[in-house]
Amino acid sequence: MLPFCDDLSCGPIDSDAPSARANWWGQFYAASEMEGGLRQFWDRVTSTRDHLVVWFGRRSALELAFFLAWADRLKEQTYHVVDVTGRQLPFKRRDGSVVLSEAVRSVSIVQSDALRSLFGEEQPITAQERDKSRRQWQQLRRENAPFRIVTETGLASTSIDHFDPMLLTRATSEWQTIRRLIGYTMAENSEPYFQVGDWMLQARLVALVHQGRLLADGDPWDMSSHVRLQT
Repeated sequence: MLPFCDDLSCGPIDSDAPSARANWWGQFYAASEMEGGLRQFWDRVTSTRDHLVVWFGRRSALELAFFLAWADRLKEQTYHVVDVTGRQLPFKRRDGSVVLSEAVRSVSIVQSDALRSLFGEEQPITAQERDKSRRQWQQLRRENAPFRIVTETGLASTSIDHFDPMLLTRATSEWQTIRRLIGYTMAENSEPYFQVGDWMLQARLVALVHQGRLLADGDPWDMSSHVRLQT
């Protein structure tokens, strides 16, 4: 994955300049080292002669966005892929027993032993898939939307307020912690796709507080603060 948690499913993508992404992330947290890290990462993967393998799941907005950006950046460079989408992999329960998982949606939720079972199964990217992925990312870059979400047909652009109704639906007239509200919203929003992380949901919650649609008891950037509907 990209360094410094650069989630390409959100924020501006119309420029290849690392400074554009670093400046955008800078509004949320200190990202003084991010620009150099991004530049180093992309320079390395586009210039190396090492064997490259990209792992991803097509049902995760973050991972699919990364894969499409990778395909666009690497152009006709040779690399292999491990697509975990829909696979049933070994899953170790707390009691030590091992069963097959449900259909996998994302690399990030696969246990390490299950990932190791996929070593050696990487496949070379086909010219057709590479070119299709590049066209998709170039279209998304032209649209340059605030968010990108997974749909049945792939990654799609969406508006800045796309996740607001989900937060408002989970909010009530009673105080609840921001951590609880975001956790419930993420759980609701993880089937059948992983669309958004907690950081971006919190950013939207803060926006809703500023709009007066939610009330916060404390700093809305503090997960332990409380929030409720404006009544």
